[in-house]
Amino acid sequence: MKGIIFNLFEELVVGRGGERVWDQLLTDADLTGGYTSLGTYRDDELATLVGAFAEDQDSTGVEVQRAFGRHAIVALAERYPQFFEPHAHTVDFLLTLNDVIHTEVRKLHAEANPPTFEFERSGPSTLRIGYGSDRRMCAFAEGMIAGATEHFGEDVSITQPRCQQDGAADCVLVCEFRARA
Repeated sequence: MKGIIFNLFEELVVGRGGERVWDQLLTDADLTGGYTSLGTYRDDELATLVGAFAEDQDSTGVEVQRAFGRHAIVALAERYPQFFEPHAHTVDFLLTLNDVIHTEVRKLHAEANPPTFEFERSGPSTLRIGYGSDRRMCAFAEGMIAGATEHFGEDVSITQPRCQQDGAADCVLVCEFRARA
């Protein structure tokens, strides 16, 4: 996993609990930290940090992943506005993930392994998203979708009829988008 993801997670942790909590998570997980944005790190390191932060916050890993996804997309929109500015709606942005955003990630980092998405529109405001990743972080994806709607001034309801966490080969997220009142 690319270091920028670890950097974004550190921002979330420090923002909620301060540097002391981040340092304690690293100590408890027996990790050195010092993640550089361009570095590549083991997936299990992030899973360990998420689990430790969930415990620290008296939360669940799923809740932390969702919060992390929300935080990450807002931070990425600030850092990489060129990916967001061409779009007026969340759905338009999401449809670029495989062909634009993840293509650019792979150009910069040949060893990157971003998730894959399959999209199916079943109406003007409904998008069915198939999510596939060995990391099984569909809650992170949910959080990113919710954060994207905040960026585009919309709201979303997400249901998940199929999930890797329950033994399925992939996850399905059904998103109902609506304009914010």
